[in-house]
Amino acid sequence: MRSWSDSNGITFSGGGELDNGMTVGVSYTMTDAAFSTSNVTLDMGDAGKLAFGHDSAHGGIDTIKDKMPTAGEEAWDDHGSGDDAGVTDVGADASLYYSVNMSGITASASYARTGLGTDNSIALVASELVDGAEFGIGTGTNVISNTSEDDLTTVYGKYTSGPITFGVQLSEIDKTAANSDVDREAAAISFAVNENLSISYGISTVKYESSSKVDAESNGFSASYTMGGMTLGAVRNTTDSFAGTSGSDREFTEVSLSFAF
Repeated sequence: MRSWSDSNGITFSGGGELDNGMTVGVSYTMTDAAFSTSNVTLDMGDAGKLAFGHDSAHGGIDTIKDKMPTAGEEAWDDHGSGDDAGVTDVGADASLYYSVNMSGITASASYARTGLGTDNSIALVASELVDGAEFGIGTGTNVISNTSEDDLTTVYGKYTSGPITFGVQLSEIDKTAANSDVDREAAAISFAVNENLSISYGISTVKYESSSKVDAESNGFSASYTMGGMTLGAVRNTTDSFAGTSGSDREFTEVSLSFAF
C-alpha cells in the first residue's frame, strides 16, 4: 500500500553583530511539536567559526558524508541512513564544532561527549586548487557501545564544466566486530538545463563484509524547477536488497512544492 505523508516543522532563528565585529547566531527547530535541532554559532571572521549544536553538523565528517551533485535528494535518501546506506555519520549527539578557511582549503572538526565515550571527526575540503573541481577527505570515530566503535573514512571529488557537474565518493565504516565492515561507492551527475530547471541522476552501492549479506544497490532521479519564490521538486529513488537483505527492495517517490516569502 502506498501512503500520503507530510511533516510539520517550525524554526526560530536570530543573530547579531558584536562590538568586535564577530557575529552570533542561534536557531531552534521543532518538528511535529517536538524538539528537533538547535545550534549556536560564533563567526570570528578570519579566525574561523565556532558552533555548538544538537543534530546539526557545522564541521567534521558529517558535512561531507555525501557530496554528490543532486537536484533534490541523494540516491539512498528516505530508505535508510548510517550503516544501511553506508554513510559516514557520527550521530546526532550535541557537539562542538570548529571550521576555518585557509588559502582555499576548509578545515573543520567536531567533538561530542556521550555517555559511552567521545565522538570526533575532522574534514578537509579543497574547492579552489583546480578550476571547477572540489576535493574532500574526512575521518572520524563514532562510539556505539562500551565495547565497540565505528571508524569512519570518506573521500570524494567533484568537477563542474558548464551546466554539468559530476562526482564520485568512496566511504568506509570499520567496525569492532569481525566481518561487519561496510563500504560504499557512489557517483552522480547533475545538469542545469537553464537558470530555473535542474535534473540529476545518482547511484550508490553498499558492500557488506558479512558473507550473509549481499550488495545493496540504490539509484535515484531528482528534478527541481524554481520560478520566483516557488520551487517545485520531484524525487524517485529505488534500492535493491536494502541493508544487504536479498529481496528487500524499496521505492520512494516524492513531489514537493515550497514557497519563499
